[in-house]
Amino acid sequence: MERLRVEFTTEPFDLDEAPAHAVVAREVIQAAELDAVDVGPFGNTAEGSADAVLTAVDALLRRSLEAGATRVSLQVNVIGEGEK
Repeated sequence: MERLRVEFTTEPFDLDEAPAHAVVAREVIQAAELDAVDVGPFGNTAEGSADAVLTAVDALLRRSLEAGATRVSLQVNVIGEGEK
């Protein structure tokens, strides 16, 4: 099965403390059955099987928008087995 990499950010930004929508997005990604997760203040990346990534993206969009995100920017890439 294909492997996917998703990179995402949620907005609006708050440089003083993480907004609720950012916290929710991080929790969704960290709880998902993904192989690699890297979260940071200006962008987040996760990798895994296509099913796991797509399931996580669905939950990420729904829950972060419910938590107040006004924009979610994401990019999904198909990656090869040995690619990082």
